[in-house]
Order: sequence, then structure tokens, then C-alpha cells
Amino acid sequence: MNTFKFLICLLIFTSCKEGKKEVLLDETPSSTQEIAFVTDRDGNSEIYIMDINGEDLRNITKNDSLDFSPSWSRDGQRLYFYSKRDGNAELYTVKSDGTDLMRLTNHIASDVLPRISPDGETIVFMSDRDSLSRNIYLMHKDGSNIRQLTKNTSYEESPSWSMDGEEIIFTRQLRDSLDTSHAANGEIFIMNSNGSNERRLTNKVGYDSGAKFSPNGKQIAFYGLNDNNWDLFIMNSDGTNLYNLTNDSIECYSPDWSVDGEWLVYTAGSKGNYNIWKININTKERIQLTNTDSRNESPVWKK
Repeated sequence: MNTFKFLICLLIFTSCKEGKKEVLLDETPSSTQEIAFVTDRDGNSEIYIMDINGEDLRNITKNDSLDFSPSWSRDGQRLYFYSKRDGNAELYTVKSDGTDLMRLTNHIASDVLPRISPDGETIVFMSDRDSLSRNIYLMHKDGSNIRQLTKNTSYEESPSWSMDGEEIIFTRQLRDSLDTSHAANGEIFIMNSNGSNERRLTNKVGYDSGAKFSPNGKQIAFYGLNDNNWDLFIMNSDGTNLYNLTNDSIECYSPDWSVDGEWLVYTAGSKGNYNIWKININTKERIQLTNTDSRNESPVWKK
């Protein structure tokens, strides 16, 4: 009888320990909050990671060619980017510690600006492989099953996913035939992830780009021209209630949302000297995260 009681107690104790382990694993965050960005502080464009206070910087790519436009996987384990290390712009992925580098595309055209879908299975990117212009493509996360979403002669850029992965937001240049400026009118568009139901969200003077959905999906942040200067804007997800967030005297561009949706990390500067900042969308408090005489840009906040 005593032996039986002992076995029962042992089973209960073991079961409790295993249950406690499961709870601890569930409650432990998969990763700490970090920001990936591009910097040429070492002489060429490299992808770095830092914490959300601008500290603990480390070089992830360590290559003597251009590496640009990082994008986090949803689990924070990998970064997707494009690089010219093999002669022309191709898409790559690497673990966030800089290991396990993989090339995803192999084409004579330029493949750029990769963004992984929320479910981690599909990459949206830009390519000029159809020879018409730079259009939007999809492919599987391993680089297979490439298919074209848009096909026109208008320049497009900055694709990004909605939080549920059902839609893709992007910029399309709507150039007037008489406009010869570098940054002709560009507007924010949105479409279903299969390329259907395309519609326009912005209708303002100047070039608008870099649109990103807020974590709750209710707002969109982007950058655009305002009186010949680049500023950050926020609007509702349907394009209403548009307002200028920064109204700065220096250029502000490439916003990305914090995990809680309270901050935007972005690039700000002028005359070739740009640094990474973050701004609270409610209080307008601004905090500088990098401070170099080089270009620090394209920040993305690990979700």
C-alpha cells in the first residue's frame, strides 16, 4: 500500500513538473525586440541589428557589396534582403545571427525589396524581369513557384503585406507625360494577395511610398512629399483621415511600426547624412537611435 501511494505521488509530481515546463515555454517570448537597418558606416551598405534603444549593434551580412532592404520573418529567426554580391540584385535570406545564408533568386534582371508573408510561406518582391517596368511578383519562401501579380509599364515599389496576409499594399507611379522629375507622382495602392480587387488609397500631390500596416491593421504609415520635403504620414486603412506626423525640416522616410503600434522607427537626415529615429505617434516624442556621419536607413522593427 505504501509503495502504491509512493508511485501515485511520483506520477503526480512528474506530471506537475512537465506541466510547469509547458507553461514556462508558452509564456517565454520567442525573441527580444530588435531593429534591423542598413548602414554604410563600414564603407558599403551592410545590414545591422540593434536593440530598440540603439544599443548592442552587430553586422549581420559582412559583405563588401551592397546589401539592402531587410525584412524580418514573423518568428524573428530570419532576415530577407536583396544584395548585389553576385553581380546583380538578387534575393537572399539569412538567420538573424548572420549564419545560414541562402540565395533565393537567380535571374539576369533585378529582384529587390522582399517581404515575407505573415504565415511565413510566401515572399512578395519587385522585379523588372518582364522588361516592361518594375512589377510585383510572388514566390515561395525557398524561391520556387515565381508568379507575376502586376503587369504594366508604370513603375512600382515598396510592397508590404496586410496583417492577415490577405492583401498587399504598394506604390505605383502615375507620371504625367510632361513630368520629367525624378520623383513624379506616386500613389499608394492595395490589392488582394492574388492580384485582384486593386484600388487606390491616396490622392495627394507628390510621391508617396513605403506604406506599412499598423499591428492592429487599422492604420497605414508611409512617407511622402510635403512642400518639397519628405515627411511621415498616417492614414486609416481605407485611406481616410490622412495627416502629417512629422512636419520636419529634414527628410523623414521609411517608417515601420513597433510591436505595440505606439512608435514608428524611421530614417531622418539630409545631404547624405541619415540616422535612425523613432517617434511616438501620440505624443510626437522623438528619440535618435544612431548617430554617425554616414547613411543609416530602411529600419524594420522585429514583431
